[in-house]
Amino acid sequence: MISQAIFSDKLPKAAGPFSPAVRTGEFIYVSGQIGQDPVSGGLVDGGIERQTERAFVNLSAILASAGKSFADVVRVGVYLTDMRDFTSVNAIYARHFAEPYPARTTVGVAALPLGAAMEIDAVVMG
Repeated sequence: MISQAIFSDKLPKAAGPFSPAVRTGEFIYVSGQIGQDPVSGGLVDGGIERQTERAFVNLSAILASAGKSFADVVRVGVYLTDMRDFTSVNAIYARHFAEPYPARTTVGVAALPLGAAMEIDAVVMG
């Protein structure tokens, strides 16, 4: 099976040796996105809400590069360093997805890259 990396010039540089997304077979696997500003390379200021909004902007840029939208997402992983942020993240999440919602897992983690408060990854119908 042949894999194709998907990139966007609207994203910050990757913090490691990975592609923002990879299309293989019938699916696109999107790497985790945090609230990282593509210009400064740092996290956006303003707390969990601003980081979550920026992570969705980054995710949207990858989807657009693949010719896809949030409607094509079938699975999402959300990672939070503080589960008390669940409600805030959920409110922003609900503005980007419509029914039928993607399958989802939310996991509490000890830490995320750059000290981010949240990260989101996705599987998309390719």
